[in-house]
Amino acid sequence: MSIIGYIRVSSNKQTLEHQRFEISQFATANKMEISHWVQETISSRQPLDKRQLGELLKKLKRDDILISCEISRLGRSLLEVMRILETCMNKGVKVWTIKENYRLGDDIQSKVMAFAFGLAAEIERNLISQRTRASLNNIRATGKKLGRPLSAQSKKLKLTRNANKIRQLLDAGVSRYKISQIMCVQPITVNRFLGRMGWDTENTPVGCFLGNNGNNKD
Repeated sequence: MSIIGYIRVSSNKQTLEHQRFEISQFATANKMEISHWVQETISSRQPLDKRQLGELLKKLKRDDILISCEISRLGRSLLEVMRILETCMNKGVKVWTIKENYRLGDDIQSKVMAFAFGLAAEIERNLISQRTRASLNNIRATGKKLGRPLSAQSKKLKLTRNANKIRQLLDAGVSRYKISQIMCVQPITVNRFLGRMGWDTENTPVGCFLGNNGNNKD
């Protein structure tokens, strides 16, 4: 059995030593010895798999004890904390927090508490979903369009839809510069489109790549 002290702060302006002291005092009072420490300075907004805690959860074994000053050190939201607790409970790992005095393990009390956490997490998830839908409905009511604005990807699709027309213009000797004006896109967009289509310069009339004044517009 291993006893792990987990410490996390969000920024360099905060200190790890206070949490370490609290956990050490707690361990001494309960006649426990910390096997090793995991400490990190990282925002809980970071994905769990990019935090040391994520790697720790993979290594924890049955009957190990994870001690933290408070449960908020584990995750930024109730949903994330619940997922972490669920992982620990499934592996038979105990989670103890000092501030809330939680003792989560495989007993009935822990399961009841986990159920309460799960219920609260479900309520939070539903509230988030409702707020999101309400916000989208408000945006629609103002007449604003949802989704990403038109971008380079939209221009690429525009050229793809007009591939036959562009091919005809090329065969007629129209320059890429002129084609870009006709299609209302930048010349480089036309160049890239032709490259993707495999319509290279060797098999295309020279006039296709020159402006009306005979200068290369690429």
